[in-house]
Amino acid sequence: MDSHTAHPPAGNGHGTVPVSWRTAAQATLHCLTGCAIGEVLGMVIGTAAGLSAGATVALAVALAFLFGYALTMRGVLRAGLSFREALRVALAADTVSILVMEIVDNAVMVGVPGAMEAGLAHWLFWAALAFALAVAFVLTVPVNRWLIARGRGHAVVHAHHHH
Repeated sequence: MDSHTAHPPAGNGHGTVPVSWRTAAQATLHCLTGCAIGEVLGMVIGTAAGLSAGATVALAVALAFLFGYALTMRGVLRAGLSFREALRVALAADTVSILVMEIVDNAVMVGVPGAMEAGLAHWLFWAALAFALAVAFVLTVPVNRWLIARGRGHAVVHAHHHH
């Protein structure tokens, strides 16, 4: 089944529609792109500025949400929605996805011994960050698949895309 054939009515609350893993992976990759940009920027800024691990994580999470929402909004704004509608769609589509991704991502970064303290010039920092994003991606795909099947998450975005 092609990812663009089924468009469940957004938020109808009735049952589920079959969602391919490919569709879920694409939605997750879209979210990961924004998350990764924000996450990397936050980690880089926080580490370079010598912030504590907690402050660095907070900055990374804030930027991940910002970029995650911004990428989704860019797509739906292009489809002709107002800024306010686009923001509502982005919040509906990405909040759970970004939340799961950021919890996993930052838990891995904090959990890898020495990763947060390694500094930007050290391979361990970048290896841990790449690993963290990969783990977050793998764990977020099933979440997105579940959401889309229920007409939530990225199904909300697809309802506004013109093909």
